[in-house]
Amino acid sequence: MKDEDVWKRDEIQSPCIKLCVVHPEERICVGCYRSIAEISGWSRMTAAERAAVMAELPARAPRLAKRRGGRSARLPRAAE
Repeated sequence: MKDEDVWKRDEIQSPCIKLCVVHPEERICVGCYRSIAEISGWSRMTAAERAAVMAELPARAPRLAKRRGGRSARLPRAAE
């Protein structure tokens, strides 16, 4: 067995993209769309539980409203 094989596991990897900010209203991470409970319990979840969470994530993305701040707030919108 190679040393690097020790760190490879046959499991569903975390969807974390290291953009860890919890949306104040929706209470989900803006990077991976998981709840705080899902993030903190990820390492204790079974493969089936992780798969269920992963299946739900794409539907959560539209819940986060896009914020227009900084430069994008000063740019004219397409309808203007």
